[in-house]
Order: sequence, then structure tokens, then C-alpha cells
Amino acid sequence: MGICVCVDFFAGLRDLNHQSFALDGEIVLESGGKFSFEALQMRLHPAESRIRKLSAEMPASLILFDMLVDSSGNNLLDRPLIERRASLEAFVNASRRPELRLSRCTNDPEIASFWLDQSGQGAIDGVVAKRLDESYRSGERAMIKVKRLRTADCVVGGFRYLAGKRLVGSLLLGLFNNQGKLDHVGFTSTIAQGERSELTRNLEALRAPPGFTGKAPGGPSRWNTERSAQWEPLRPELVVEVRFDHMTGNRFRHGTKLLRWRPDKAPKQCTFDKIC
Repeated sequence: MGICVCVDFFAGLRDLNHQSFALDGEIVLESGGKFSFEALQMRLHPAESRIRKLSAEMPASLILFDMLVDSSGNNLLDRPLIERRASLEAFVNASRRPELRLSRCTNDPEIASFWLDQSGQGAIDGVVAKRLDESYRSGERAMIKVKRLRTADCVVGGFRYLAGKRLVGSLLLGLFNNQGKLDHVGFTSTIAQGERSELTRNLEALRAPPGFTGKAPGGPSRWNTERSAQWEPLRPELVVEVRFDHMTGNRFRHGTKLLRWRPDKAPKQCTFDKIC
């Protein structure tokens, strides 16, 4: 994420007794009992004063998955996960810092199944299975990540062209909120190449502002170009069914997969309360 994201977080850990260690983990922010990716993105700011202000309002935590070098400087990469986990638990317990949190783990299939059933709505986006006897394999996808895939019917409130081409690159998806406004919730770009030309013509015939009457797609920033941020608004007439794996802050966390068009579905039926 970049050092500026957690300048306050790491400053708060400078007084740890451990002098040399290496950890594998993820920085998280909680809002309303759920992890908020949008709140975390707010820490991507060049002004340290801004970061410190946000840090005081919503402190960050570090969820730890693994230990690569222990507090004595011993390299654990070749040790099995069961040993690395024991070292990690001892490290966290000795640190006594609430911002250092152990990831939950279990070898009970029923508990793992329960966690999976609860995933995808802001807390976690899935479960990860790892071999207890395996060493740390840096750069390899040695683990198995299981996600709970769901579907949603969304209004197409706009689209973006492919870079440098007059062909649709992605569809911008929306859902109606409690005030009857169409909020932008994500995108899908899984459009068959052979369908882009005809789809582009159909979409261009529906162009009309504002597209989204509630939350609209963001503008240019340090992380996207002016071109990539441009989008074309559409009349809210088209509905698509998409598959997604995680929703946080009323947004699809990742890009979605286009499953089918829904000419049988009225746009006004596409609301947040249909997402379960």
C-alpha cells in the first residue's frame, strides 16, 4: 500500500521489545463492525497531517497470517506452517498490542464452512486453506482460496471505452438506494470480443446524462488517467446479471463477471435489498 498509509501505525509499534522480525499480514480498518476498503483507500494521501487525523478517528489494525523471521532473528521460511504459527502466536501474545491481531484459524471443517457462509459482505471475502506441514513458498500460490460466489441484477448506468478505441471496454453497474437514486456499485469488463461492436452501437444509442443519480463513478486521481476515468452516461434501461465475490461499503470489491442480459427485469427492481 505504501508507507504513508500507516505512518501512525508503524510509529506506534516502535516501542516493541522485539528488534528483528518479519511478518506476513494485512492492514485493515473497521467501520460499523466490518472491514472498510474505502476507508483504507482514504489513507492513500500525500499529506502526513491528513493521515494522522484519519488515524486518530479510525485506528488501523494489522491482521497477521504468518511469521517469516522470529523475534530472535531466526529464518522460519523452511519450517512447516504449524511451527511458524506457534511462533506467530507467541509473538503476538508477548507484544500485548491490540492493533496486532492474529488471523483466525481452525482445522474443523464445520467452523471453516461457517466462516465461508458469513463471507462476502464486508467482514471477509473467503477462507484460505493451507497445509500445516508446508514451508513458506514465497511468490507461489501454494494456498487455496475459497470464495462464496453470488449473483446480482444491476442497471447499466454507463460505460467506458477501451483505451484508444471506439469500442466498449466495461459496463458501469448501479443499484437503486432507499431514496430511489441510482448508485454506482462497480463494473464488469468480461465482454466477448466479438460482441463489442454491436454492443457499442446499442449503448451509444442510449447515451444521456446523468446516468447515475446517486453516487457516481469517481473522477481522475493519482492512480488513474483522465482517459481511464472518463465514462459515458446511459438512460437506465438495461439490466445485466453479474457474478461477484465480495461487497464492501455498498460496492463490489472486485470486478464482476457478466453472466447474461436481463430484458425481463425492470431496472427499478435492481435495489440493494435484493443483495443477500
